[in-house]
Amino acid sequence: MEVKSTVVKQHSQHLSSDRTWVDLFPSKIRPYLYLARVHNPAGTLLLFYPCAWSVTMACYAHGAPVSTMWTYVGLFLAAAQVFHSAGCVINDMWDKDVDAAVPRTSTRPLASGDVSMFGAFVFLIPQLALGVWLLMQLNEYSLRLGLSSLGLVVLYPAMKRVTNWPQAVLGLCFNWGALLGAASVVGAVDWHVYVPLYLGAANWTIVYDTSYARQDRDEDAKYGVRSTTIIFGDQIRPILAIFSAIVCSLVSYAGYCNGHGWPFFCGVAMGALHLARLLARTDFENKESCDATLLSNAWFGFWVWAGAFADLLLTTQ
Repeated sequence: MEVKSTVVKQHSQHLSSDRTWVDLFPSKIRPYLYLARVHNPAGTLLLFYPCAWSVTMACYAHGAPVSTMWTYVGLFLAAAQVFHSAGCVINDMWDKDVDAAVPRTSTRPLASGDVSMFGAFVFLIPQLALGVWLLMQLNEYSLRLGLSSLGLVVLYPAMKRVTNWPQAVLGLCFNWGALLGAASVVGAVDWHVYVPLYLGAANWTIVYDTSYARQDRDEDAKYGVRSTTIIFGDQIRPILAIFSAIVCSLVSYAGYCNGHGWPFFCGVAMGALHLARLLARTDFENKESCDATLLSNAWFGFWVWAGAFADLLLTTQ
């Protein structure tokens, strides 16, 4: 009864104080937009930037014009929004019962009962169809490569119940674009370049998702949800510092293998400084501080892309 009253209170607070532009839509549509997280750009940006890195690096390596980069970057930005929304629906379908018991997630449309499981499934179908259509705009090799990641997307939510490293699995599926971006530009993947880039992005996901999920550590332990936040314990800051160093090293190595110049490495350095600053300033005992790390991490993605883009501009002049 006490947990239920807390959930009801949290839900009423959401309705009264956490209003977003989604609330401008009719009441019947709103829950589906919140289910798709369209009001929060963080997840879309974190999914998008590894795609943008890969596209821009491939254009640099193969002398493609800047217009080609913008074409594929725009396509991947649209795809990131669609696939992130679909992934949120799938995740919430898996986690409906646990979400309902945790105050922070109890206001999610499935957990609160604003959307039924059948309604969520029906809503998911056009999103997946649109995502597949977007992939079909790419070459055949990229289409096959993109479709091969869907199994990871569906299985990820279950990993939170079978492994202490679900963030690692999330990293593997969430950063497939680090491979797909290059494939879309040239019809192949230079594995020497893009496997390190992919693994660097996957480690980046461990950093930002562990930081974000720290706010739910006690609830995760209570309800049997496994997470790196639990196994890292009080050593979360130094451990994430090590992972951040791995991220920057792997991304830098990918740039070296791709023949990049100083602008790329300046971008990585700016991103590294941002990660260090963010890690130093995050209060892991404060839920709001942990929550803010998700969107702030997108700046690392921006700086890496900006460095690759500056390199591309210099080669096309």
